[in-house]
Amino acid sequence: MPSNAPRDEPRETQRPHYAARLEDRVTGRLGRALRRRGWVPRILPYTGYGQASDGVAPGSVRVLARVLLTSPNRPARVDASFERRGYRSFLAAKAPAEPVTLEVGDAVVHVTADRGGYVDVVVPVDLAAGTHEVTFRARQGEAAVGQVVVVARGERLGVVSDIDDTVMVTAVPRLFLAAWNTFVRHPSARTPVRGMAELYRSVRATHPDAPFVYVSTGAWNTASTLTRFLETHGFPAGPLLLTDWGPTSTGWFRSGPAHKDAALDRLVRELPDVQWLLVGDDGQHDPGIYTRAAQRHRGHVAAVAIRRLTPAQQVLAHGTTTSNDPTAPGRGRADHPPHPGDTDPSAALRAPGPATVAAPDGFGLAVALRDVIEGPSTQG
Repeated sequence: MPSNAPRDEPRETQRPHYAARLEDRVTGRLGRALRRRGWVPRILPYTGYGQASDGVAPGSVRVLARVLLTSPNRPARVDASFERRGYRSFLAAKAPAEPVTLEVGDAVVHVTADRGGYVDVVVPVDLAAGTHEVTFRARQGEAAVGQVVVVARGERLGVVSDIDDTVMVTAVPRLFLAAWNTFVRHPSARTPVRGMAELYRSVRATHPDAPFVYVSTGAWNTASTLTRFLETHGFPAGPLLLTDWGPTSTGWFRSGPAHKDAALDRLVRELPDVQWLLVGDDGQHDPGIYTRAAQRHRGHVAAVAIRRLTPAQQVLAHGTTTSNDPTAPGRGRADHPPHPGDTDPSAALRAPGPATVAAPDGFGLAVALRDVIEGPSTQG
């Protein structure tokens, strides 16, 4: 039997928050009106992930998708209508509580979309390592085909990567710049961070079976845009773990750090053989999130890599020129004094636990991570 996998959010209360109840009423009225006009549910699949069976321990996959209401005149592929400017992806009408049948391997399961129209379910199924198709069907509309990336058992390196200001140059979260990036600029206008694609490709070349997972506080509405960005600029493909903007059962807004904490905990739990390289930037909360993850999951984190933003980029990220990384130069504390090597942006920061390295771009991080990626040098 499949399990209704918990979303990467804090535990919800039994009685939803007022904002969530209000949103649900609006969604219900809008949905009924659109269905009367002939709109039908269509499924937008997201790439999932899972663990292969080894002949003894069973395998399972986490399947992800969203059910939306679309005009019968829209393209059959839901994401084909999102190829234009980013703001259009936020105008989709969700289909909560929609029954969905999915097929993966020899498993056929029936699930129900949640209040946001999302399908997030763990399916016990024995699949070989590699990429497999998942077929989704709603009561109306055409079938949709997605993918799950199944990871082989056995110890291996994997990469968890932030997106904003880590692989893609952005101006989040300053409101007017974030709105410009999200709602106005065409997706093709986004710029990759220098050297990051080369860094990730070097990991893939050395570790062909390494899973890549992109974890961001960005909205699921932007998944198609982000997937095209990663593909266009040569980043290894992998699942996106995003979040849903708007009211929750516990408040008006979701917690970005809590989303990332939960996503990392779940990856460690569901892919226990993977040693994760955690990659982020010091413009927001990544240093603290990754430090906590390394402390909680000793033996499951290979290293932490932080892209150092320039003072100007720090201002765009959070309004000051100061790094949010407490180990950055000038941010030393009594319980964590700065190491002399911190003056070199590529220096490893000597602290208990996995190695932590920092550099202004992917080329600098590649130098600092050489031993992690290629293994320790045997030369004296």
